[in-house]
Amino acid sequence: MRLGPHLHRIGNDIVAAYLVVTPEGITVIDAGLPGHERDLRAELAGIDRSIDDIRGIVLTHGDSDHLGFAERLRRDHGVPVFVHAADADRARGGDKPKTPMGRVRVGPLLGFFGYALRKRGMRTTYLSEVVEVADGEVLDLPGAPRVIGMPGHSPGSIAVYVPMADAVCVGDALTTRHVLTGRTGLGPAPFTDAPDDALASLERLAGLEATWVLPGHGAPWRGSPDEVAAVVRAAVATS
Repeated sequence: MRLGPHLHRIGNDIVAAYLVVTPEGITVIDAGLPGHERDLRAELAGIDRSIDDIRGIVLTHGDSDHLGFAERLRRDHGVPVFVHAADADRARGGDKPKTPMGRVRVGPLLGFFGYALRKRGMRTTYLSEVVEVADGEVLDLPGAPRVIGMPGHSPGSIAVYVPMADAVCVGDALTTRHVLTGRTGLGPAPFTDAPDDALASLERLAGLEATWVLPGHGAPWRGSPDEVAAVVRAAVATS
């Protein structure tokens, strides 16, 4: 799905990943589920590009539903995979804390697991090698993505700001479709390690010049990043 001249999405409102497309090459932000590799190839074919045009994959964090095809592209095509140092062990399959599920509705929950099953998400291929990044880095990748530390959902959660694409990809720093309840609109993501820290991190989006705020789960959100923290806090207050 084309969102803008340099911005594409693969997947859907259940699980999504993003492509930054430039003449020099492509940056992939998050890798969804393993079955999204087919979606990736189809999207690339539609714009007359290929896997060989991908210069790197940037992970917003190290959870399994964002690792997807990353190791396969790293291993088979030499595509480097970038992740914050604090989530590098998680991306390699290290332990992660148990978090409470909170409210659940059966329909959305079954929809999420059914989609994950169709996209081969029941068996995660963890990373063997990663390139560790830090808050504030501008990566030498197409679109010059900037790393913004967003600890809370996980210690190494990041947002990826790409001015060329007029977008900031936020991973699970927030959601616009809660995978356990089906609630839509800006709100906190489930399975968050430190919810208070995650809310505080949203303030770091203020001041970014972007039209698109792009979560890993839910529809792309159009609006100013300045508004995000207040809207999510209001959603928490009314939930």
